[in-house]
Amino acid sequence: MQVRSRRARFSWGIGLAVGLLVPAIVIPLCLVILSSLVSDGRFDPLAAWNAALAPGVASVVVNTLFLGVLVVAGTTAVAFPMAYLAAKTEIGERRWLDVLIVVPFMTPPYIGSMGWILFMQPRGFMEQMAPWTAAFTPYFFSLGGLVAIMSFHLYPFLYLMLRNALQRIGQGYEEAGALHGAGIGYRLRRIVAPLLFGSYLMGALLVFVKTIAEFGTPATFGRKIGFYVLTTEIHRLTSSWPIDFGKATALASILLTSSLAVWYLQSLMSRRFRYQTLGGKGMRARPTPLRAWGKGAAWGYVGIVLGLSIGVPYFSIVVASLQKLRGDGLAWGNFTLDHYVRLLTWGSPGFKALTNSIGLAFLAATFAAAIGTFLALQIRGSTTRGQRTADLFSLLPNTVPGIVIAVGLVLFWNAKWMPIPLYNTYGMAVLTYVVFFLPYTVQYVKSSFSQLDDKLFQAGKVYGGTGWYIFRRIALPLLLPGILAGWMMTFTISARELVASLMLLPPSMHVSATYIFSQFEQGEVSMGMAMAVLTVGLTTAVLAIMNQLESRGK
Repeated sequence: MQVRSRRARFSWGIGLAVGLLVPAIVIPLCLVILSSLVSDGRFDPLAAWNAALAPGVASVVVNTLFLGVLVVAGTTAVAFPMAYLAAKTEIGERRWLDVLIVVPFMTPPYIGSMGWILFMQPRGFMEQMAPWTAAFTPYFFSLGGLVAIMSFHLYPFLYLMLRNALQRIGQGYEEAGALHGAGIGYRLRRIVAPLLFGSYLMGALLVFVKTIAEFGTPATFGRKIGFYVLTTEIHRLTSSWPIDFGKATALASILLTSSLAVWYLQSLMSRRFRYQTLGGKGMRARPTPLRAWGKGAAWGYVGIVLGLSIGVPYFSIVVASLQKLRGDGLAWGNFTLDHYVRLLTWGSPGFKALTNSIGLAFLAATFAAAIGTFLALQIRGSTTRGQRTADLFSLLPNTVPGIVIAVGLVLFWNAKWMPIPLYNTYGMAVLTYVVFFLPYTVQYVKSSFSQLDDKLFQAGKVYGGTGWYIFRRIALPLLLPGILAGWMMTFTISARELVASLMLLPPSMHVSATYIFSQFEQGEVSMGMAMAVLTVGLTTAVLAIMNQLESRGK
């Protein structure tokens, strides 16, 4: 009887987990697919592809895929030298370098894109500091400029994968090649590259998916140069008159299919190109010493990459937020804190947008932490079919482009048969943020739980502890770091989320992301950039405080 009751409790837990995930994630995605198979009220299995081949739409699909390929090439050119220097030379001993390299990833892409526009536009900061560049800056507003902006934003993904893979390749492989007379070029081509190919392919496919799913940079810079992709076209069809949800869902299904196909290809390739590079014989990696000219060239390259990925956008954002009049340029008397004062004035539109962001992000992070912890405890090691199903459903938001999920949530919660009037309310925004970022808490808590020994819980049972007592006094304190990490990630990204906020917030409500976007579009650049500085500074401060609390807890 005791075994049966345990199985019943376990089944009820998995059933509840799946019951939460199906209406939140699975049904909205299914509605996107089903809506894309309907044309003029009739079922048409080729409706999505017919829409993709329609005049003007096919070019958008080609633009999206071509942009993904170009950004993969751009991130490779930036990330591989950085990864090699960090893994194989004395430059990698500077721990602060990894912190700076992650900064572009923590910067919302639409904010970085706005910084580049302000820097390179006519009479922008570049021309003001170096007037002779006026002959070259117009060429930046092209597909090459878009690829450069997105490459400098996404290269940390590929850098981290390549650096870790290079560090796992034992130094003995290269030393063996050197002993047989192979030069550094031959060793890179015949030893390092084949062993690195699997990790590179995973990172490149991840960058490709991130690129085709990105909305912020194409919506700001891409629209300025007339380069449209699937995400911006989906947003236009669902937000501008005439609204066409049929074509939007068709494009969303194409984007969904492309992303899932790439993820499946990544899983196949990761199994195909897997090599054992670490053996039982330990060897401490010795960084390659650089000569004076080599060290200068290496640090020069690092400085250029950090300057272009961090220095340019943040310089433009901060300076623009302090300018009285944009027309007066970088004159000493043209700086003021008035924009920050106006934003922080009680009752101002900027202050309301900022407090809305904080409130919604706090609620979303709290709900995501609670729900994600419950799901992670039910999924655990994914040993049964129900656990594997719940695990798969919980990871879907990380696999599917955010704009596709947003379209699905609109179709689901705005349906005529939906009895719960959640659409067009604040609760809809909280639900969307929770769905978007639930995988963070699930994965963090799962990782923490996998490190706990079952003997801890067995000891609690031996001493008469109930299930609730064991969870409250043993499991929860040990899982708390993972829960806090998930909470921090959800809060940080929710406070900056753009695409979900644009599509699902009530018309009269602004958050910091939509405020920045609207102010930049309307020409109030200084107010928008001041909000960008406050948003980035606030979320960074929250991360620092939570990390400090976590370190004290340990």
